[in-house]
Amino acid sequence: MAGEKEIRSKIASVKNMQKITSAMEKVAASKIRKAQRQMEASRPYAQRIRRVVGHLTKAHPDYTHPYLIQRGIERVGFIIISTDRGLCGGLNANLFKTAIGEISRWQEEGVKVDLSLVGAKAVQFFRRMGGNVLGTAHHLGDEPNVNDLIGAIQVMLKSYEEGEIDRLFVMHNEFVSAMSQKPVVVPLLPCTVELEDGELQEHWDYLYEPDPAELLDDVLTRYIESQVYRGAVENFACEMAAKMVAMKSATDNAGEIIDGLQLEYNKARQAAITQEISEIVGGAAAVSG
Repeated sequence: MAGEKEIRSKIASVKNMQKITSAMEKVAASKIRKAQRQMEASRPYAQRIRRVVGHLTKAHPDYTHPYLIQRGIERVGFIIISTDRGLCGGLNANLFKTAIGEISRWQEEGVKVDLSLVGAKAVQFFRRMGGNVLGTAHHLGDEPNVNDLIGAIQVMLKSYEEGEIDRLFVMHNEFVSAMSQKPVVVPLLPCTVELEDGELQEHWDYLYEPDPAELLDDVLTRYIESQVYRGAVENFACEMAAKMVAMKSATDNAGEIIDGLQLEYNKARQAAITQEISEIVGGAAAVSG
């Protein structure tokens, strides 16, 4: 059995760790609310730009943008959004498991795969696993900005425009609740923007400057950027939720370890006291004898 001093040192060490995990749990809990507000703030823009794209494509059927054309699949691209930091349970592991499954499925069909990675963990993972990585973006911070994602997005859009890839997807974690997050694969290109009944007015007689083709090119690019940005914001919310749960679990486990060490300490102390009493009784008996 370990000595009392050693056990006290272990208890103090675990208590310090418990304080850290408890603080991290509280910080993550506060950031979840902020991330949820970011998600809600990004929705109106994404919905509005979707409607604009729908109006432009339906109001001018004589022009078909390259982003809207279906073509044979020989190569696909994935924008994979992970976290920059760890300590968030199995969030990244589940995402990468889904990514590997998707990549393997396409490769089994003879389709090549290109990747653009967002998040330090994705960069580290695919650096070990291998893969044709065209672009990266990481260290987005607590408030992802679309400008930080432009490079990772544009490299895939250029690849699509040049006919090097025929499909583009974005993969990230979806925020279901504070206790549940799941990986999702969202198709980006070719775009399939469908308006609900009544969303497209019968008369769409606006005059465009510049011309509709140039305008549609710019709007479709903004639409893709908004979808990736939403994925980054949602993935951050998932990161904070997973971290909160993981740190709560770590804090609870630390409490159980402390209880076990405290019991071990009491037993060691009791054994030491019993031994001291036995020695005193033995010494007294020897003197009286």
